[in-house]
Amino acid sequence: MTTIEDSKIAAASGLGIVPVLTIGLGIAVLTAVLTALSFGPGEAKAVQPNLPLPLIIHLATFLPALPLGAYLLLRRKGDRLHKRLGRIWAMLMVVTAIASFGVGDGLSFIHIFSVTTLISIPLAIWRIRVGDVRGHRRAMEAVYIGLVVAGAFTFVPGRLLGVLLFG
Repeated sequence: MTTIEDSKIAAASGLGIVPVLTIGLGIAVLTAVLTALSFGPGEAKAVQPNLPLPLIIHLATFLPALPLGAYLLLRRKGDRLHKRLGRIWAMLMVVTAIASFGVGDGLSFIHIFSVTTLISIPLAIWRIRVGDVRGHRRAMEAVYIGLVVAGAFTFVPGRLLGVLLFG
Protein backbone atom coordinates (compact mmCIF):
# COMPACT_ATOMS: atom_id res chain seq x y z
CA MET A 1 0.00 0.00 0.00
CA THR A 2 1.41 3.39 -0.95
CA THR A 3 1.26 6.31 1.42
CA ILE A 4 0.58 9.94 0.61
CA GLU A 5 4.32 10.62 0.92
CA ASP A 6 5.07 7.82 -1.56
CA SER A 7 2.61 9.37 -3.99
CA LYS A 8 4.22 12.80 -3.58
CA ILE A 9 7.68 11.37 -4.30
CA ALA A 10 6.42 9.50 -7.35
CA ALA A 11 4.56 12.55 -8.66
CA ALA A 12 7.53 14.87 -8.14
CA SER A 13 10.01 12.55 -9.83
CA GLY A 14 7.79 11.00 -12.47
CA LEU A 15 8.84 7.61 -11.13
CA GLY A 16 7.16 4.98 -9.05
CA ILE A 17 8.25 4.29 -5.50
CA VAL A 18 10.47 1.29 -6.43
CA PRO A 19 12.86 3.31 -8.65
CA VAL A 20 12.95 6.11 -6.07
CA LEU A 21 13.82 3.62 -3.30
CA THR A 22 16.41 1.98 -5.58
CA ILE A 23 18.06 5.35 -6.16
CA GLY A 24 18.08 5.93 -2.41
CA LEU A 25 19.72 2.56 -1.85
CA GLY A 26 22.19 3.39 -4.60
CA ILE A 27 23.20 6.57 -2.80
CA ALA A 28 23.64 4.54 0.41
CA VAL A 29 25.82 1.98 -1.43
CA LEU A 30 27.94 4.76 -2.95
CA THR A 31 28.41 6.31 0.48
CA ALA A 32 29.44 2.95 1.94
CA VAL A 33 31.92 2.32 -0.90
CA LEU A 34 33.52 5.72 -0.47
CA THR A 35 33.68 5.19 3.30
CA ALA A 36 35.32 1.78 2.84
CA LEU A 37 37.85 3.18 0.38
CA SER A 38 38.72 6.08 2.69
CA PHE A 39 40.54 3.81 5.15
CA GLY A 40 44.27 4.35 5.15
CA PRO A 41 46.79 1.52 5.13
CA GLY A 42 46.51 -0.57 8.28
CA GLU A 43 43.26 1.04 9.47
CA ALA A 44 41.15 -1.93 8.52
CA LYS A 45 41.81 -5.65 8.75
CA ALA A 46 43.02 -7.49 5.65
CA VAL A 47 43.49 -4.34 3.55
CA GLN A 48 45.43 -5.12 0.41
CA PRO A 49 47.87 -2.28 -0.23
CA ASN A 50 47.99 -2.99 -3.98
CA LEU A 51 44.57 -3.51 -5.46
CA PRO A 52 44.45 -5.58 -8.68
CA LEU A 53 43.93 -3.63 -11.93
CA PRO A 54 40.52 -5.24 -12.71
CA LEU A 55 39.24 -4.14 -9.29
CA ILE A 56 40.53 -0.60 -9.82
CA ILE A 57 38.82 -0.45 -13.24
CA HIS A 58 35.65 -1.95 -11.77
CA LEU A 59 35.50 0.63 -8.97
CA ALA A 60 36.50 3.49 -11.29
CA THR A 61 33.53 2.74 -13.54
CA PHE A 62 31.06 1.66 -10.86
CA LEU A 63 31.46 4.80 -8.74
CA PRO A 64 30.43 7.31 -11.44
CA ALA A 65 27.82 4.95 -12.91
CA LEU A 66 25.84 4.86 -9.67
CA PRO A 67 24.99 8.58 -9.36
CA LEU A 68 24.88 9.10 -13.15
CA GLY A 69 22.32 6.30 -13.49
CA ALA A 70 20.20 7.85 -10.75
CA TYR A 71 20.37 11.23 -12.46
CA LEU A 72 19.32 9.73 -15.79
CA LEU A 73 16.36 7.99 -14.17
CA LEU A 74 15.19 11.22 -12.55
CA ARG A 75 15.69 13.75 -15.34
CA ARG A 76 13.74 14.42 -18.53
CA LYS A 77 14.18 11.77 -21.20
CA GLY A 78 14.89 11.90 -24.91
CA ASP A 79 16.81 15.16 -25.27
CA ARG A 80 20.41 15.51 -26.43
CA LEU A 81 21.84 15.54 -22.89
CA HIS A 82 19.94 12.38 -21.98
CA LYS A 83 21.33 10.63 -25.04
CA ARG A 84 24.91 11.73 -24.42
CA LEU A 85 24.87 10.91 -20.72
CA GLY A 86 23.07 7.65 -21.48
CA ARG A 87 25.87 6.60 -23.84
CA ILE A 88 28.45 7.40 -21.18
CA TRP A 89 26.45 5.46 -18.57
CA ALA A 90 26.05 2.48 -20.88
CA MET A 91 29.80 2.45 -21.57
CA LEU A 92 30.56 2.66 -17.83
CA MET A 93 28.20 -0.25 -17.18
CA VAL A 94 29.71 -2.45 -19.90
CA VAL A 95 33.26 -1.77 -18.66
CA THR A 96 32.12 -2.38 -15.05
CA ALA A 97 30.59 -5.71 -16.07
CA ILE A 98 33.63 -6.85 -18.06
CA ALA A 99 36.06 -5.82 -15.31
CA SER A 100 34.03 -7.74 -12.73
CA PHE A 101 35.17 -11.01 -14.27
CA GLY A 102 38.74 -10.21 -13.20
CA VAL A 103 37.77 -9.42 -9.61
CA GLY A 104 38.08 -12.11 -6.94
CA ASP A 105 39.07 -15.75 -7.14
CA GLY A 106 36.57 -16.82 -9.75
CA LEU A 107 32.91 -16.44 -10.50
CA SER A 108 30.30 -15.86 -7.82
CA PHE A 109 26.55 -15.26 -7.79
CA ILE A 110 27.19 -11.51 -8.20
CA HIS A 111 28.49 -12.17 -11.73
CA ILE A 112 24.89 -12.92 -12.75
CA PHE A 113 24.42 -9.15 -12.72
CA SER A 114 27.43 -8.73 -15.02
CA VAL A 115 26.07 -11.19 -17.55
CA THR A 116 22.63 -9.56 -17.35
CA THR A 117 24.20 -6.14 -17.93
CA LEU A 118 26.15 -7.36 -20.98
CA ILE A 119 22.89 -8.65 -22.47
CA SER A 120 20.57 -5.83 -21.34
CA ILE A 121 22.61 -2.81 -22.48
CA PRO A 122 22.72 -3.86 -26.16
CA LEU A 123 19.07 -4.92 -25.91
CA ALA A 124 18.09 -1.50 -24.51
CA ILE A 125 20.01 0.25 -27.30
CA TRP A 126 18.30 -1.90 -29.91
CA ARG A 127 14.89 -1.23 -28.35
CA ILE A 128 15.27 2.54 -28.48
CA ARG A 129 16.55 2.37 -32.07
CA VAL A 130 13.41 0.50 -33.15
CA GLY A 131 11.23 2.99 -31.27
CA ASP A 132 10.36 0.82 -28.26
CA VAL A 133 10.73 3.53 -25.62
CA ARG A 134 8.98 1.51 -22.91
CA GLY A 135 11.20 -1.53 -23.53
CA HIS A 136 14.30 0.68 -23.47
CA ARG A 137 13.26 2.29 -20.19
CA ARG A 138 12.49 -1.04 -18.55
CA ALA A 139 15.82 -2.56 -19.63
CA MET A 140 17.80 0.44 -18.38
CA GLU A 141 15.91 0.53 -15.08
CA ALA A 142 16.61 -3.19 -14.63
CA VAL A 143 20.34 -2.65 -15.26
CA TYR A 144 20.40 0.19 -12.72
CA ILE A 145 18.58 -1.92 -10.12
CA GLY A 146 21.11 -4.70 -10.79
CA LEU A 147 23.95 -2.22 -10.28
CA VAL A 148 22.56 -1.19 -6.90
CA VAL A 149 21.83 -4.75 -5.76
CA ALA A 150 25.26 -6.04 -6.87
CA GLY A 151 26.89 -3.06 -5.15
CA ALA A 152 25.03 -3.85 -1.93
CA PHE A 153 26.16 -7.50 -2.08
CA THR A 154 29.82 -6.42 -2.14
CA PHE A 155 29.47 -5.65 1.57
CA VAL A 156 28.79 -9.27 2.51
CA PRO A 157 31.24 -10.31 5.28
CA GLY A 158 34.48 -11.62 3.84
CA ARG A 159 34.37 -9.57 0.63
CA LEU A 160 36.94 -6.77 0.30
CA LEU A 161 34.60 -3.79 0.69
CA GLY A 162 32.79 -5.50 3.59
CA VAL A 163 36.11 -6.05 5.34
CA LEU A 164 37.19 -2.47 4.68
CA LEU A 165 33.95 -1.02 6.03
CA PHE A 166 33.10 -3.37 8.87
CA GLY A 167 36.49 -4.92 9.69
